[in-house]
Amino acid sequence: MQQAKVWLKIDVSKQNLQETNMLNIPCVIFAGGKSSRMGEDKTLLPFGSFTTLTEFQHSRLSKLFTNVYISCKDKNKFSFAANYIEDKVLENSFAPTIAFISIFEHLQCDTFFAISVDTPFISEKIILKLLEADSNIVDATIAKTEDGIQPLCGIYHLSLLPSFKKMLKENNHKLNYLLKNSQTTYVTFTNDDSFLNLNHPHEYAKALTLITS
Repeated sequence: MQQAKVWLKIDVSKQNLQETNMLNIPCVIFAGGKSSRMGEDKTLLPFGSFTTLTEFQHSRLSKLFTNVYISCKDKNKFSFAANYIEDKVLENSFAPTIAFISIFEHLQCDTFFAISVDTPFISEKIILKLLEADSNIVDATIAKTEDGIQPLCGIYHLSLLPSFKKMLKENNHKLNYLLKNSQTTYVTFTNDDSFLNLNHPHEYAKALTLITS
């Protein structure tokens, strides 16, 4: 007989945060993108005192979250120890929908915090503000700036899993479409360097100056 899955509900109440000083909600670093605009794999670029940007993100977020995971295509490209969640095999696809489905099915939890590997300046203050705005009656709580929605900075709920599976089947991989058609809470932030996204070489160069200043 097949064993039923148990989906764990994560308590992220303010009282819980104060007592433990660590966030119990799982944090997932998305590091499975194509990096086409950077011209090379940005997840492996050196950053700060770390060999790779991915290790930098993992190290700093591990000081805030009890459990940090790295979502990727192939964990073998990384040389440091971490909890990796590899995408389900789908040839020549870098669609985020695959990553979300793989994460929910691996973690078997009700919510998780999503952050992109290429946003190294998202602060603890931003993360806590998003968690405080989240509730169990929504599908997602997402950061928003003057530049628009930041889909890989926020909390995703298990209620979205059927939508992700439907989108994958229909070859629709636009996160903004999903969020606009779901019960989403948006938390507005000022558009400063906290949300600097390292898509292009000049943005990576700027980030290197910021991390050393």
